[in-house]
Amino acid sequence: MEKEVPPTARPLKIGFDGPAKHFTDAIPIGNGRLGAMVWGGVSSELIQLNEDTLWTGVPGNYTNPNAPEASSVVRSHVDEGEYTQATAEAVNLLGARKNAYQLLGDIKLEFDDSHLSYVEETYYRELDLDTATALVKYSVGEVKFTREHFASNPDQALVMKFSGSKPGCLSFRVSLHSKLDHHAYVNGKNQIIMEGSCLGELIPWNAKENEYPAKDEGNKDPMGIRFSAVLDLHISDGTGVIHVLDDKTLKVEGSDWTVLRLAASSTFDGPFTNPSDSKRDPTSASLHVLESVSNLSYADLYARHLDDYQNLFHRVSLHLRKSSNRFTGDESLETKNLVPSAKNLQVKQENDVMIPTVDRILSFQSDEDPSLLELLFQFGRYLLISCSRPGTQVANLQGIWNKDPQPKWECAPHLNINLEMNYWPSLPCNLSECQEPLFDFIKSLSVNGSKTAQVNYKAHGWVVHHSSDIWAKSSADTLDPTYALWPMGGAWLCLHLWEHYNFTLEKDFLEAKAYPLLEGCASFLLDWLIEEHGKYLVTNPSTSPEHAFITSDGTHASVSYSSTMDIMIIKEVFHGLVSASEVLGRNEDPLVQKVKMAQARLRPIRIAQDGSVMEWAEDFKDSEVHHRHLSHLFGLFPGHTLSPEENPDLCKAAEKTLYKRGMSRFTD
Repeated sequence: MEKEVPPTARPLKIGFDGPAKHFTDAIPIGNGRLGAMVWGGVSSELIQLNEDTLWTGVPGNYTNPNAPEASSVVRSHVDEGEYTQATAEAVNLLGARKNAYQLLGDIKLEFDDSHLSYVEETYYRELDLDTATALVKYSVGEVKFTREHFASNPDQALVMKFSGSKPGCLSFRVSLHSKLDHHAYVNGKNQIIMEGSCLGELIPWNAKENEYPAKDEGNKDPMGIRFSAVLDLHISDGTGVIHVLDDKTLKVEGSDWTVLRLAASSTFDGPFTNPSDSKRDPTSASLHVLESVSNLSYADLYARHLDDYQNLFHRVSLHLRKSSNRFTGDESLETKNLVPSAKNLQVKQENDVMIPTVDRILSFQSDEDPSLLELLFQFGRYLLISCSRPGTQVANLQGIWNKDPQPKWECAPHLNINLEMNYWPSLPCNLSECQEPLFDFIKSLSVNGSKTAQVNYKAHGWVVHHSSDIWAKSSADTLDPTYALWPMGGAWLCLHLWEHYNFTLEKDFLEAKAYPLLEGCASFLLDWLIEEHGKYLVTNPSTSPEHAFITSDGTHASVSYSSTMDIMIIKEVFHGLVSASEVLGRNEDPLVQKVKMAQARLRPIRIAQDGSVMEWAEDFKDSEVHHRHLSHLFGLFPGHTLSPEENPDLCKAAEKTLYKRGMSRFTD
């Protein structure tokens, strides 16, 4: 039986004393699939919307029949120590650009002119992590206005309630907009429907014109994903009225309160179905969602949301306490400035709800507040719950929250660390269900990845590179081998399968889902490894994610052989497969025997002349000493192949690596 989690000492709330000025100041809410950013404007409000299946593009071909010949050329250059030439030739191994995650649109609200003179001192905006609710409060004269927002997973809708403290005080106009191709219209007397479509192929966004450029008549895009959003308004009984303005705007006048519900859907029907072949009707689907909750009051919707969310969120609590003994052995630190008096702590606790979180962050250096760390920890759990639920798409580079038609790095899942980091909290933070979209995504990747492995590498099994998209792109990306030429993405993801079994001991999961994917991954890795002069097994070509080195002739290159991260990931996958085979009684399988033989022949990890862990097979000079990636420490974390007991020298070298990378900047 699950233990009841005690309440935290301080409220798990992120607070603001004014409306958002930037996207990252807005409050994120989400039900895994549908998300919003609440800005909290007073006279005008912007609520930015996302739906996790809105992407550019259609299913693609992720194979290149010319890749095997190109690989031979690159390998020859690497064998000759011609790393600059190998890097230049490696562009022939790259594929098409991944597609981009798209925004859904905006709810725009304009309040009556009285809101222009609101009392700034009364403004408060917060995200309550305990209830997954965004709240905005302010006063206009003697009237107190409140706005509540949450994203319901059980009812698949965004729900908002606006109210005032006096009868008939609430008046505003509301409309739906999108930067994508769309049209909006009023349905009946209390609904707005917005229908639109994503591009069938990714083209550059025209920032100057704030639109995608029009294409020539003879060069039409393929049909992309179509979408629909429906906004439904209900006002207080007997008070107020809803007017229809210019066919696409509704005006609420003289209401006590208004409840807004938004549902959205698209024609996306899986990564292998072309949107033009989809039978889904997004408008009908959205209307059906709203019809299904039409008889539920705001209180009912909130109760259902709370029960669903807190079933996940309340599984883990974290309580920290301040210690005056934290800093020892360094008399230069003035600990008296880091430990405020009990009186000050009491005052802060009593008034915590009114302290903007940004002020708490700024004061942390002089007032080491443990509850701020508790808040940060739980905010991470909140975000994972809000952007990844069973049946949704995998959490992308920004979760589900995006305001741009062409976002940074396409908001795509990046497999060389970002996607994995999204899901690191799932198991140790007791949110294993939130990891299910990742497993669904890995399965889809293995389908396309098997074709890429067969055609591009003449290999068995399946392979995925450094980034992907909703269409489960498995081939290398475009432009630069430094980041794109990295066929270890699928291998890293497979480790999440083995970790899941280690946490849960779900043998059925291991046998039915994890083991077949591990087998396919290991099959590719066995074919990908080649002999180095009859001694070690190495990878060639090889890169260390997003980092380059300086060759002996002073040029910069990124392609060589057997980067340390390659070998560490392969060791982890091989260990996972062998361990899983023992659990399932399959340790005599031919593939497992081949893996055991290969394990002993993998090129060992070495220590550089400066005492750090070598990032590449040779002791190259870093092109960027303080590079943000620590790929060559993968075996230490998140991997398990390095430990102080088994590898004391390498662990000491890992410490040296951290200082070399720049950790000293934070500790000196």
